[in-house]
Amino acid sequence: MRHWQRVLLWSVSLLALLGVFSLYLRPGFMRDLADLMWSCL
Repeated sequence: MRHWQRVLLWSVSLLALLGVFSLYLRPGFMRDLADLMWSCL
């Protein structure tokens, strides 16, 4: 794997993790997600 591909892969992974963690910091999102999960059952 080339160096620029490895840097790109790490950058995309880091952005994805930061996006997920930022959603967990919003309590309204967590409530909506829980409501969505319970409505599917």
